[in-house]
Amino acid sequence: MKLSILLWLTSLLPQPVADHACLATTVYLEARSQSTVGQLAVAEVAMRRRERGSWGNTVCKVVTSPHQFATTTTSGSFDITNLDAFHKAWLIAGYSIHNWQLPVAQRQIVVPHADHFATTAISPAWSHNRRSVTIGEHAFYAVN
Repeated sequence: MKLSILLWLTSLLPQPVADHACLATTVYLEARSQSTVGQLAVAEVAMRRRERGSWGNTVCKVVTSPHQFATTTTSGSFDITNLDAFHKAWLIAGYSIHNWQLPVAQRQIVVPHADHFATTAISPAWSHNRRSVTIGEHAFYAVN
């Protein structure tokens, strides 16, 4: 399935399902080759941003904010072809959404306070002088 079609479908779905699909798509695009913990960390950053409301009040708005996640930096013609990886991303997204519905003290947190991440191959200007946690090929930062 083309990324553009999948993202368009999320505009037609009821919000809880749309958010699940948007988060799964983000996990797939950002971390499909990463460990489960790495995928959970990517989802956690999106969920933390949604909770804070600075990037949008729904997961879909957060992950489609310009230049924030791969959903906006990947070509719409990109084909989602690895169905096993998408299924795993779907499960990670569902777990993460459920986890963030729990009271704060009961949530399982992988990257405390992290609201940004980047691949370890680059060092964005906003990452300088920030503590980070590295999981797989991503470094996670608390910027805001």
